[in-house]
Amino acid sequence: MELTAEQQAEITEAREQAAITRRATVPELESILLQPLPVLDHGFVRVIDYMGDDAAIVQAARVSYGRGTRRVQDDAGLIRYLMRHRHSTPFEMCEIKYHIKLPIFVARQWIRHRTANVNEYSGRYSILDKEYYLPEPGHLAAQAKTNRQGRDEVLSAADAARVLAILRDDAERCYADYETLLNEDRDGNRLDPDRPGLARELARMNLTLNTYTQWYWKIDLHNLLHFLSLRADPHAQYEIRAYAAVMLETVQRWLPITAEAFSDYRLGAALLSARALAVVRRLLAGEQPTPADSGLSAREWRELMAVLGHDG
Repeated sequence: MELTAEQQAEITEAREQAAITRRATVPELESILLQPLPVLDHGFVRVIDYMGDDAAIVQAARVSYGRGTRRVQDDAGLIRYLMRHRHSTPFEMCEIKYHIKLPIFVARQWIRHRTANVNEYSGRYSILDKEYYLPEPGHLAAQAKTNRQGRDEVLSAADAARVLAILRDDAERCYADYETLLNEDRDGNRLDPDRPGLARELARMNLTLNTYTQWYWKIDLHNLLHFLSLRADPHAQYEIRAYAAVMLETVQRWLPITAEAFSDYRLGAALLSARALAVVRRLLAGEQPTPADSGLSAREWRELMAVLGHDG
């Protein structure tokens, strides 16, 4: 991730400003407020603003004044109860706003989460940066044979080098063509004074999907945790998972009690169907259920055995 001197100066100036407030603030999150947290090669996540803390969730659940219960362990117990029993409304009382820089193909996957307020950098009005994502060789893998959405074995060094060369050459050529179509550089200077440039809203169409875009993304805590439960999961695509990991760290700073409960009851938990639960009960009773008499499909059986760490 690289910031221009102007961008860094803007961030420094913003972080030097302080405001007196009566609202809840969280020192651990305040310490990184506005700072870009690196993701991938040129991306970042910045916390721009937030509302609420762990006590706000307790307060909303009890519909009370002040900070709710007096003891931290009481707050923690209630938050864990709310998380465990999926009482979502109290978590909607907290909100957070991020500034995120990410590759376009990640953004198109991300935008499927339709529970946030989003404002994206516009290629109609501004010229997009000459920055594009190139994976590390260790993240270049063949298509999985059993999962249409997944990756399989990592490519050999020679194959990875060939793929990276293609990605780099395509991105460089497409951006050069983009500038030719615009007939101007990022400073607004005409490349050829004798011809008009194509409208920015049209010139952008030839850029590759690994080109970086940016947006402001504001969401309440309940929907953020749903996003993280899907995108911080080991089965999620690596690139979006990298962003989710950084965002999860910001939640841990912001709401440590909630983050711990979320880790226990969502990230580190497993949802069992009624039939899967029946199999578990049979195992606890000393029986030896089989795939044939379990009522589960072959895939459900494999997934259950994987969750239980059972040979099956």
